[in-house]
Amino acid sequence: MRSIWNGAISFGLVSIPIKLVNATENHNVSFRQIHTEDGGRIRYRKVCELEDKEVSQSEIGKAYEESDGSMIPITDEDLQQLPIPTAKTIEIVAFVPSERIDPMQMESAYYLAAGGAQAAKPYTLLREALKRSHKVAIAKFALRGRERLGMLRVVEEAIVMHGLLWPDEIRRPEGVAPESDVRIRDQELDLADALMDTLGEVDMDDLHDEYREAVEEMVAAKASGQEAPAVPEAPAGGGKVLDLMAALENSVRAAQESRGESAEVREMNRSRTTPKDTSGKKSTSTAAKKSTAKKTASSRAGSGGSGSASSKKSTSSGTGKKAAAKKTPAKKTASRKRSA
Repeated sequence: MRSIWNGAISFGLVSIPIKLVNATENHNVSFRQIHTEDGGRIRYRKVCELEDKEVSQSEIGKAYEESDGSMIPITDEDLQQLPIPTAKTIEIVAFVPSERIDPMQMESAYYLAAGGAQAAKPYTLLREALKRSHKVAIAKFALRGRERLGMLRVVEEAIVMHGLLWPDEIRRPEGVAPESDVRIRDQELDLADALMDTLGEVDMDDLHDEYREAVEEMVAAKASGQEAPAVPEAPAGGGKVLDLMAALENSVRAAQESRGESAEVREMNRSRTTPKDTSGKKSTSTAAKKSTAKKTASSRAGSGGSGSASSKKSTSSGTGKKAAAKKTPAKKTASRKRSA
């Protein structure tokens, strides 16, 4: 793979010569602009507005436009001599857990290839240190006319650098979320969880660009004079979700069928009442609970019945003795009055 930038990684006092290589490639189908009347190509010519003539690529340079419209020429040598350490160096400034990096910041990815035999050992040292620490390196580097932020991590046995947006380049999600107060029921969340579990995971290598394939088939058909493939019919309903619960249940069934599983979706009880069967009788589980309760009550009565009766007798006996004791002093008092 061809390198697009040569420099070094600054790792404290360690300098690692590296080459920057694009880690991704674009497989999009590209189109040309044509004149619809005769099919001729439409091209853009680079014209000098002062001389009104076309200029070649070798005659084109860079300039900074000031507020009054005047141009200040800038050469590649000017940019290379900027007084910043990142002009030819990827300067590591920190090591942080990967969870600290917001995926929204990530841009293009580059492989960092060791630049020669002398770079093999420090390159391997940095790679193994990243592996063992389970962290990523945050770095600053200059590429294509500006200083950028980067994140270094390990992929297989190579170090990969992701270009990162600066934090102030991430826009706040103001006005994006629904402003109205939306309440989600537990049953809806349960069905959403069931759908997520049914869909499960995916092997990323199995995913492919179906749009690109369809475009290539259409182009091949037109080139051979055949009719383009038929457009599949859109699903009924126009994509409008009228009943969220029904849509979730149908989604779970469809996902189960596509995975070869039995398409059975447990009905969520929306009223949270005791379920009943079609005959109007209570469900088997409820009957079983009542049967268990009756057995428990009868066993308690059988084992503790005599004890309860004896305790009642002893209680009534004790109460009778107390009553008799109260009556005795009353009789003695009455006899004393008579003798007096």
